[in-house]
Amino acid sequence: MKVLVTGSAGFIGSALTLRLLERGDKVVGIDNHNDYYDPALKEARLSRHADHPNYVHVRMNIEDREAMENVFEEHQFEGVVNLAAQAGVRYSIENPSAYINTNLVGFGHVLEGCRYNNVGHLVYASSSSVYGSNTKMPFSIHDNVDHPLSLYAASKKANELMAHTYSHLYNLPTTGLRFFTVYGPWGRPDMALFKFTKAILAGEKIQVFNYGNHRRDFTYVDDIVEGVIRVLDKPAQANTNWAGDSPDAGTSLAPWRLYNIGNNSPVNLMDYIEAIESALEINAEKELLPLQPGDVPDTYADVEDLVREFDYKPSMSVKLGVKSFIDWYKEYNNL
Repeated sequence: MKVLVTGSAGFIGSALTLRLLERGDKVVGIDNHNDYYDPALKEARLSRHADHPNYVHVRMNIEDREAMENVFEEHQFEGVVNLAAQAGVRYSIENPSAYINTNLVGFGHVLEGCRYNNVGHLVYASSSSVYGSNTKMPFSIHDNVDHPLSLYAASKKANELMAHTYSHLYNLPTTGLRFFTVYGPWGRPDMALFKFTKAILAGEKIQVFNYGNHRRDFTYVDDIVEGVIRVLDKPAQANTNWAGDSPDAGTSLAPWRLYNIGNNSPVNLMDYIEAIESALEINAEKELLPLQPGDVPDTYADVEDLVREFDYKPSMSVKLGVKSFIDWYKEYNNL
C-alpha cells in the first residue's frame, strides 16, 4: 500500500512510519518540524527511517494548500493517516491560532486531497479530550461529546464532523481514532512522563496537578500503532442500521467511523508516578497543585467496538511501558 503519514517526525507518526515500512508499504511523510518542542528530537526520530528506500520525506505545513495539492497529485495514495496536529491542551489556551491553522485549515486540505485523488481510506487522530465535560465512565464513542473544555478538544471534535461531511458527500471512507494519553519511547517533552523523568533525574520537584487526583487511561505507543494499522487496512463502512430518529454518535449511514484506542484500564496519577520512581530508583519530591484549566480529571476508554471489529485491544502494562520509556530516555540522553 502507498500511504501518506502526516506528522511523520512526530511521536506517533514516526513509530507508525517504521511499522509500515517494516511490513513493505511505501510511505510519504510530511512534517513541518516546528519548534513547539525541541526539533532535534524530531530529527532524531526521522533519522530512523529517513534513508529507507520506500520512504520519501517532505518538509512542509499541511496548511499550505498548493503544496498539499501537489503531494496528493504526485503520489496518488491508497491510504492516508493524518497525525499532523498542534498538540497539547494547555498550549491551546495560550496559542489558539496555531490550532485553528493546523487542526482545522490543515485538516481541510487533507480532506480535499483525499476527495480529489480517490484515496481509499483516511484515518485521522482524534483525542480522548473530546469527551470534555462527560463524566459517564468508561467513555464511549456512542455518547455525545458536545462540551469540550479546550480549543484543542474542540478542534478534534471539529475534525470528526468535517470528516463526516466528506464521507457523506463524497463517499470517502474516514475513521477517527480517539487516542488516550499516549506514552512510550521517543515521546513528547511536554507530556507528563517526559517532564517527570527529567525533573526527578535533575533533583527537582515535580508539579502534580489536581493534587494527584487524576486517573488516566495511559496507552503505550506500540499499542496505538498496532490499532492504527489494523484500522487503516479495513476502510470504514456505512452502518446500514443507523437511524436518524435515534442517531448513534459513533457510526453513520456514510462510511464514517470512530473508535477509542485506550488501555481500558485507568491508572491513578500517583501510581503512574510510583512506576516512574520505581524505574528510576529515585523518590520524587512532589508539588501538589490545583486542576489546570482545560484538563479533565479522569479518562477511561470503552474499547468494545475496537475489540469486536478488529479483534484488538491495547495490552501493555504501565509498569513495563514506563520502564521502556526510562530505558530509552537514559540512552537518548547518554545518562
